[in-house]
Amino acid sequence: MPDILDRIVAAKRQETAERRRSVPMETLEKMLSGAPRVRDFRAALEQGPGLGIIAEVKKASPSAGVLRADFDPVAIARNYESAGVNAVSVLTDEPFFQGRLSYLGDIRRAVALPLLRKDFILDAYQVVEARVAGADAVLLIAEILSDTELPALQRAIESHGMQALVELYEPDNLPRVLDAGASLIGVNNRNLRTFETRLEHTLELMPRMPRDACVVSESGIQTRTDMQRLEAAGVKAVLIGETLMRSDDVRTTLHALRGG
Repeated sequence: MPDILDRIVAAKRQETAERRRSVPMETLEKMLSGAPRVRDFRAALEQGPGLGIIAEVKKASPSAGVLRADFDPVAIARNYESAGVNAVSVLTDEPFFQGRLSYLGDIRRAVALPLLRKDFILDAYQVVEARVAGADAVLLIAEILSDTELPALQRAIESHGMQALVELYEPDNLPRVLDAGASLIGVNNRNLRTFETRLEHTLELMPRMPRDACVVSESGIQTRTDMQRLEAAGVKAVLIGETLMRSDDVRTTLHALRGG
């Protein structure tokens, strides 16, 4: 029986093919002239002091179900901005995470923060979609991309002025990520095949990271102690989703995480 990641990838390939039939690439590319200017995603994360925070707009996940019943993506993003986060990640996968690509455009019109399109990117078509919607960065997942797909998509993202946040879970994928030219590297603490989460996963990989890389630790960050351990190890930023999405008071939660 295929695991959850295999099912997501199969569904994403079918979805992308259908979207391409509905709006051909040539039509989509004509929309690029109306896209808003690109903002520097990495610079926003490294402006310091302390760890940069990418706050995620995510309604649900396959492992946790619905995270927030009163889900208003624009209001959530505005709340993040007022609380002083560095960037916003917008989950755009619909079948498994109840996201929508339209959320990205809606949020872009509402906040000034750099935006990451977080999805299962398999095709250059999705990269163009991201830029048209106003993304400044796009997530790539090493586990679902071949040795040729990963660098090709990295180049496609950069050709549109955006940055790629290249994520890995399996340590064996780090050489592939570096060979693709990635310098903004995400370490997912959650195994996308089992959804088990370990903060130590980032800590174990940090000694192998290049000194000039901007490393983002993703998933499982819940406490000030978590933040301190990651920063001490040389991590530059964190991506936080469920902890913030479940919070009744985002400002207070972020204040506690920062130790302010």
